[in-house]
Amino acid sequence: MAKIVLGLGTAHSTQCSVKPEWWAEHAKLDRKRTPYERLEADAPAWMPEQLTDEVWTRKYEATQSAIATLGRALKDAAPDVLVVVGDDQHELFLDDCLPAFSVFMGPEIWDLPGSPENLAPSHRAGRWAVHADEPDRYACEPALARWMVRHLIDAEFDVAQFTRQPEGRSLGHAWTFVKRRLMTDMAPIPMVPVLINTYFPPNQPTPKRCYALGQAIRAAVESWPDDRRVAVVASGGLSHFVIDEDLDRAVIKAMADKDADTLRGLPMDKLQSGSSEILNWVVAAGALEDKRMELVDYVPGYRSSAGTGCGMTFATWS
Repeated sequence: MAKIVLGLGTAHSTQCSVKPEWWAEHAKLDRKRTPYERLEADAPAWMPEQLTDEVWTRKYEATQSAIATLGRALKDAAPDVLVVVGDDQHELFLDDCLPAFSVFMGPEIWDLPGSPENLAPSHRAGRWAVHADEPDRYACEPALARWMVRHLIDAEFDVAQFTRQPEGRSLGHAWTFVKRRLMTDMAPIPMVPVLINTYFPPNQPTPKRCYALGQAIRAAVESWPDDRRVAVVASGGLSHFVIDEDLDRAVIKAMADKDADTLRGLPMDKLQSGSSEILNWVVAAGALEDKRMELVDYVPGYRSSAGTGCGMTFATWS
């Protein structure tokens, strides 16, 4: 039987992969996607202390160290396959087809990088962390994917499945980040992409449903008759584009304490926009509830006077 040997949780924000001199530039994007002026007016008095070159350099270095730690854990565990839980942001799926849960069952999927010309400058600077310069093949594990889908259907999850990516659409950054930042010192590991619609209403799944999905994924993997080592990875989060430290710390504590009730009861109004990626971690927590979660680091990366940024979080389950 297969065995889950490791769990990882990683932020994948562009901010994780651009040096501090880009953070203020990246914050310009937040003016369009947050109520920026109101946030700035209500920001705490200590916010300017978070926006110095010294603090940004320290947080950038902590983030790079945490990513390297996850990479070492992955290499040491030597899994045969990864189950990577992420959210598609109109990369593979468009508004006319957005399944709440889906699993890719094909033998390979491609990163199709496209042209960087239309990207914002800060996204262009961080593009290396999520896209190759040329189309890049990602090996997958269709046997496990098919087994998981069958098991999830038996567990009463109406999960979508697909074996070919839509024409001209690329694998999303939730999955490419895992290969490009965590597998830099090893041969790429085949993956099963599990896609959650965390971002786009009205069919965003609830935390309760996501935790149950994780439990069902664990049962599926552990019943797979192949003698394979599997790692489960949650990609994304925690809070962004407005940092909510109270929410982040509550989620981290609940995972460390194996407090499933708190994770199931997270308020949906807090899990919107970028912060919706916390649901990917809730899925992982359900799949890894028999393991011990250890926080590698929590880096609240404030990048503007409005308190925008990313609660960059990195953890292992062993």
